[in-house]
Amino acid sequence: MTKAVAVRLQKTGDPEVIQFEELDLPDPGQGEVTIRHTAIGLNFQDIYMRSGLYPTQTPCGLGNEAAGVVEKVGPGVTDFKEGDRVCYASGPIFDAYCTRRNFPAARLLPTPDGVQDEQAAAILLKGMTVEYLMRRCYPVQAGQNVLFHAAAGGVGLLAGQWGKDLGARMIGVAGGPDKCKLALANGYDVCLDRKSDDIAARTKELTGGKGVPVVFDSVGKDSFEASLNSLAPRGFFVSFGQTTGHPPAVLGSTLQKHGSLYFTRPTLVTYTSDTNEMRESASMVFDRLKRGVLKVSINQRYALKDAAKAHRDLESGATSGSTVMIPD
Repeated sequence: MTKAVAVRLQKTGDPEVIQFEELDLPDPGQGEVTIRHTAIGLNFQDIYMRSGLYPTQTPCGLGNEAAGVVEKVGPGVTDFKEGDRVCYASGPIFDAYCTRRNFPAARLLPTPDGVQDEQAAAILLKGMTVEYLMRRCYPVQAGQNVLFHAAAGGVGLLAGQWGKDLGARMIGVAGGPDKCKLALANGYDVCLDRKSDDIAARTKELTGGKGVPVVFDSVGKDSFEASLNSLAPRGFFVSFGQTTGHPPAVLGSTLQKHGSLYFTRPTLVTYTSDTNEMRESASMVFDRLKRGVLKVSINQRYALKDAAKAHRDLESGATSGSTVMIPD
């Protein structure tokens, strides 16, 4: 057996519940490979799971995005061999916070030549999120006004770049002048400061009083009213996260009164449950990365042993762009 060090949550709660265990990792089973991780992505869904906001059965692992190298190949695997560079962001089990793990080859992706492991771990989940949001959930068109919250975060920065490439007019929302400046350097035409701007009023002003056809909102409770009041009639409210807590329940009459609005709560899990769709989404992300359309901003790096600090920093809003953790 191979030794591995992995996070094991015995209960959900604050970052102090993150504990590490040394494990005996068995040989990969049918259709599996053993991966030695070289970089692990940090995402807000990790916080949702650790805190219990997403229902979680403990004990369990944590994390759903990483890059590394294939160390062993199990029976029936033909697409990968020992030494291959690989990555993933949509595994069946949240267990990426570890030095090694066994993983189903059917959900694994080759890391393209020219893409570094840290880049893959930092961009894949967030890039696939942007792809499904702006291409399949609400197909953004050239010339459209788009309002995107948390514009200086990992998903937000990639969304600004993706939207600019589509020819959309990207209106971001971020917290403070420094984060607004970062968003403006990553595809946004305008970035509103949630700390000082009336978001809905400024959005209406920027759109000649019409409002925007779509709002992408991962903030949740604190931004709900601003998002609702920023939409044009028949607009789409795409709620894909809740960093400040769950938004209030949405009544049909509320959507009616605000102009026959549409409300959806999509997830990456649903949009990548089909393996072919997952691979197509990842291919689009890596293609744009290699062409320079997307640039990943890795603004924080932590040792895996400091995962609790990484969680505290992300949760408090102290980070920007993407964060990776490096196994010891």
